[in-house]
Amino acid sequence: MQINGVTIEDTFAEAFGMRATRIIITALNLRWARQAGETMTGFATSVIGCGVEAGIESELSGDQTPDGRPGVSVLLFAMSTKDLAKALELRTGQCILTCPTTAVYAGMEGDERLPLGKNLRYFGDGYQISKLISGKRYWRIPVMDGEFIAEQDTGRCAAVGGGNFLVLADSLPEVLAACEEAVIAMRKLPDIVLPFPGGIVRSGSKVGSKYKALIASTNQAYCPTLRGLVETQLDETTGAVLEIVVNGLTPEAISKAMRVGIETICRRGSEQGIRRISAGNYGGKLGQFHFKLHEVMA
Repeated sequence: MQINGVTIEDTFAEAFGMRATRIIITALNLRWARQAGETMTGFATSVIGCGVEAGIESELSGDQTPDGRPGVSVLLFAMSTKDLAKALELRTGQCILTCPTTAVYAGMEGDERLPLGKNLRYFGDGYQISKLISGKRYWRIPVMDGEFIAEQDTGRCAAVGGGNFLVLADSLPEVLAACEEAVIAMRKLPDIVLPFPGGIVRSGSKVGSKYKALIASTNQAYCPTLRGLVETQLDETTGAVLEIVVNGLTPEAISKAMRVGIETICRRGSEQGIRRISAGNYGGKLGQFHFKLHEVMA
């Protein structure tokens, strides 16, 4: 398959099941809501080292939030409900409770619930107050700028992590510019986040390593500096490769995001140095979700 001179390889992105939740952070203005969201989702690129993968899903106007203030929605992903609950509680307490003017609310429903204010209320040292409104419990915790409002809990759902595609280009400036454009387009979509820095990955990995202590290591087949030393997937003209990883609440959300990203990159075409689109897979052994590029683009 070719689009505007860019080859779409006949391969698939291998993704895996995760657990996810959404929360809504509001504040006096969007600046502080986003500050809390960015702080909370820091060090959350990969479960390999961070335990959780997270990102800001979207910005919200006052008519989209429970308290009528501007805010952001945040998605968090983990490999188990236990890990997700632990990360959510720690990050809410350390990054949202501490941020001026913020409040936090559930971002999804569901029978299985994860604590938000349920345990954080104890920070109030006995001065916290509970309010039940329309069947939902909220906690008012006294803090030095007034009160921190936190809903009791939020929902949890099954999700998918690790959707991805690789962009191979003549040079680093060309591939970086193309991926930056793709990230902007993909981040307009609901139900997904791109957890890596700026939405882009330079250090694509493979499962395993020559060092027993590591469960993942550099994907040498796509490293330009190793061409000629290893079994490579790069031809002589490829100067750089970057990856975009996407997590989503559903397989459909990931497939759509991948399609939008690849379409955006292919609009630049071979005339702007974009040569191939590939994907990271491990022979089908890592995850049960296989996003076949030709089907995604069809």
